[in-house]
Amino acid sequence: MKRTITAAVLERSGDQARPYSTHRPLALVELELDDPRPGELLIRIDAAGLCHSDLSVVNGDRPRPMPMALGHEATGIVEALGSKDDTLFAVGDRVVLAFLPACGECVRCVSGEDYLCPAGAAANGEGRMLRGGHRLHRAGGDVHHHLGVSGFATYAVVDRRSAVKIDRDVPAEIAALFGCAVLTGVGAVMNSAGLRAGESVVIYGLGGVGLAALLGAMASGGVPVIAVDPVAAKRAIAEQLGAVAVAPGEVAAAIARLMPGGADVVIETAGKAAVLAEAYRAGRRGARIVTVGLPNPAEMLSIPAVSLVGEGKTLIGSYMGGSIPARDIPRYIALWRSGRLPVEKLLTSVSPLGEINALLDKLADGDAVRQIVRP
Repeated sequence: MKRTITAAVLERSGDQARPYSTHRPLALVELELDDPRPGELLIRIDAAGLCHSDLSVVNGDRPRPMPMALGHEATGIVEALGSKDDTLFAVGDRVVLAFLPACGECVRCVSGEDYLCPAGAAANGEGRMLRGGHRLHRAGGDVHHHLGVSGFATYAVVDRRSAVKIDRDVPAEIAALFGCAVLTGVGAVMNSAGLRAGESVVIYGLGGVGLAALLGAMASGGVPVIAVDPVAAKRAIAEQLGAVAVAPGEVAAAIARLMPGGADVVIETAGKAAVLAEAYRAGRRGARIVTVGLPNPAEMLSIPAVSLVGEGKTLIGSYMGGSIPARDIPRYIALWRSGRLPVEKLLTSVSPLGEINALLDKLADGDAVRQIVRP
């Protein structure tokens, strides 16, 4: 049995002129959605966040097969189970959707590194489901899935390993944030960097992931924390959260004043090789530099090779914040409930799905942190 849904579909990437509100690269179209197969869930989407990773598919920085139904940071309600004997999920459960469907069986998964699952990465790169094939169709062929979620839609079929059950009382617009921004940003600080109380931190880029990293640094006792972004409104949010916020040209002076010799931990979220090179220089001897940004694949990083040994620095790539969603999403939600992780500060707006192209413009212009769409 197939169900007719509405989804935001990108027909081609890399050739979409601005403004997006005029050229409308994402079209709301009707698609056919298959029933979930064994090991999958049917989800009624309640809310989805617009992330720079979505924009990177639109503008061609992240090549993906087309056409593709976008959206990877989402929450919703379980409507149907692909496996009737599923003991973890039930119809009516609220779930947060994570953007890497780990197989649970490979060396990486059984080693506790689900976020590095090669089967999940291959499925995401090919725009298909973890268990093979596509569940989205229209006349003329299949429509590719975005990171196993395709959350800019009324319904989605996802692998059960992409879903984490949470309490129903978490508001949908808050719950969605935990699927990417919080999972990636907070995870980069707590998991990948292993920040210890009292260590100094510099964070480059204050989008949704960067500000989530700032929340994670404050919750972990980082001090002092310098937050860097060219947009004054984002720096103002960072200051409200307790950071010393500076424009890019002011970083060196702030580090010299507050953390002579450099930072213990540096987090780079901008997704630019030049920014990552600067972030690397901002670390002291023995610093841990963590990058979660996704540059265009053509960008290359240049750093003094001798510094890795001579200065004892560690450069860490952090995918999904080194998080295990089933473990970390409940943990981060508990911190939110306690007031130690005020993720609502990331929320810029809540809008109908039909406004998604105009929201892309705000994201591209740096005028938004996290915009939520409701189908």
